Amino acid sequence: MNVRPFACVILTLASLLCSLPFNPSFSQTGAEVPAAFLDRQDVFPVGVWLQDPVNARAYQSIGINFYAGLWEGPTVAQLEQLQAARMPVFAPQNDIGLSGRYRDIIAGWIMPDEPDNAQAKDGGGFGPPIPPAELLALYRKMKERDPDRPILLNLGQGVAWDQWYGRGTRTNHPEDYKEYVRAGDILSFDIYPVTHRDAGVRGRLDFVARGVDRLIGLTGGAKPVWAVIEASRVSNPKLLPTGDEVRKLVWLSIIHGARGIIYFVHQFSPRFIEASLLGNRALSADVAAINRRLQSLARVLKSDSLPGAIRIETDATAPSGSISAIVKKDDCHLYVFAGSVSKFAASVRLVLTGEAVMPQVEVLDEDRTLPLEKGAFRDAFEPYAVHLYKIPRSDTKNCH
Repeated sequence: MNVRPFACVILTLASLLCSLPFNPSFSQTGAEVPAAFLDRQDVFPVGVWLQDPVNARAYQSIGINFYAGLWEGPTVAQLEQLQAARMPVFAPQNDIGLSGRYRDIIAGWIMPDEPDNAQAKDGGGFGPPIPPAELLALYRKMKERDPDRPILLNLGQGVAWDQWYGRGTRTNHPEDYKEYVRAGDILSFDIYPVTHRDAGVRGRLDFVARGVDRLIGLTGGAKPVWAVIEASRVSNPKLLPTGDEVRKLVWLSIIHGARGIIYFVHQFSPRFIEASLLGNRALSADVAAINRRLQSLARVLKSDSLPGAIRIETDATAPSGSISAIVKKDDCHLYVFAGSVSKFAASVRLVLTGEAVMPQVEVLDEDRTLPLEKGAFRDAFEPYAVHLYKIPRSDTKNCH
C-alpha cells in the first residue's frame, strides 16, 4: 500500500462533489467533535487511505467519515484543512499532532504502514520486515506520549496470503502475526484480489475474509479489525473493480467480523492518480450507495451478533463452510447478513432458530422478497455473493 511522492492530482469531479449537500450520517456535523466519531452508535467507520485533505469534502459527499494517514504529515496546513472540513483523521504521531489545538480532529494515531513487508533500504534493495519487538517498542512509546487515543496498525497482504513474497525473508511465516497484532489498538490489513498481479490470488475475493478471520483469531476478538478495500485499478491497467465487486468485498469482510472499512483509491498504472475514485463517476456512485447502506445499518452493525441464531444448509455441490452469516436485530427487525467465500455457486437454506419473525424476507438492495416457511428460507448464492436480509419481528409492537 505504500505510496510514492507523486504530485497530487486535483480532479474536476472533486470540485463538483464539494458542492453537494453533506449527509450527517457520513460527516460529523453540529456540536459533535469529529474526532469522537468512533464513539457514535450511528456512525460505522468508513475511511479512505492517504489522501490529500483538499479533497475531504468530496470524500464526505460519497460517505467517507475519516482519513487514514497523511502524506509526510501531519502538517499544520493538513490539519487545518481537515478541521475546516470536519473530517477526522488517524495521523502519524508528531509534535504538531500532539498539540492540543488539533485534538478535535485527530481521532487516533497510525503506525508505519505494512511493517510486516520487506523494508526498502536507503542504498537500494530491500531488507527484512520490521521485527515485531521493534514495532511493539514504538507502539509503547506512542502510548506514553498519548495514552488516550487509539493506534491503528495496518499490515500487508501476508495476513491473508502466507506465500506473499513481498515479506522477503519472512515469507511463509504466519506465526509472526501473533506478535505484530500486539502493536496496535485497531488492526487493519490490505490485499486487493480483484486487481492482484498474481494469478493465484486474482479474482479470489475470499482472501479478504480470510485475513479478517486471522486477525480476529489472533486477538480473540479483543481488538477491532478493519478491512482495506480496493476501489481503484491499483497497479493493474487492465482491471478496475466493479461496484458489485467492491460491495462483495465490503460485506464479506463485515460478515467475517470487520468493524470498519478503509478504501484504497490510488491508481499507479497506467498513470498515477491519487484520488482516482473521485474521477470515476460510476464507481463513486456505487461506493456512495454502499456507504449509505452501511450508515443506514450502523446501529445494527455495532450491536452484538446473536450466537446460534441461524443454521446454514447448503446443497451437496457447495464446499463445506463456503457460506457464512451473522444475525443481528433492532427493536423491529431481524437481520441476516450472509456471504459466500467460494468460486462456485450454491443453493442455500437458512434456518432461523429462537426468533419470532413474520413470514416474509426482504433482500436489501436487490428489490426482491423471499417467503419464510417454518422459520426457514432459501436463496441462491453466485460466486462470492453477499445477501442482506431484513425480516420483521413478530414479538414487537409499534413497528412499521
